[in-house]
Amino acid sequence: MGLDMYLSAKKGKEEIEIGYWRKHNALHGWMENLWNELGRPRQNKEDPCFNCIPLQLNTEHLDRLEKDILNNDLPETQGFFFGADSREDDHYKTYTLQKIEEARQAIKDGKKVFYNSWW
Repeated sequence: MGLDMYLSAKKGKEEIEIGYWRKHNALHGWMENLWNELGRPRQNKEDPCFNCIPLQLNTEHLDRLEKDILNNDLPETQGFFFGADSREDDHYKTYTLQKIEEARQAIKDGKKVFYNSWW
C-alpha cells in the first residue's frame, strides 16, 4: 500500500499516461490544495478525502506548479501511506518538471490533462 500518483492526457477515448510517482507526498499535497481551491470538484460525498479523484489541470495550474517547485514551495504533506517528506528529493523535482513540459504539450495538442491518485 502507498500513495500512487498519475498524470494523464485524454482526447476522446484515447488516454495516455504522462507520468507516475510513488509517494511524492509534497506534490500530492499541492494537488489537494488546488482541489480545495477549485471547490473540491468531483468530491465523493461518502468519502470526502482527495483520493481517486481526477483533477483536470490547465496551463495556469502547470505554471503555478512549476514556479512552486522551482522555489521549493511545495507543502509538507503527511499521511499514513505517504512515506517520508518528498520536498527535498532532487529526482522528484527533475522528473516532475519534465512531466509538466509534457503536460503543456498535451494541452497544446488539444488533450485534457488530469492528475489522479490512489492510496
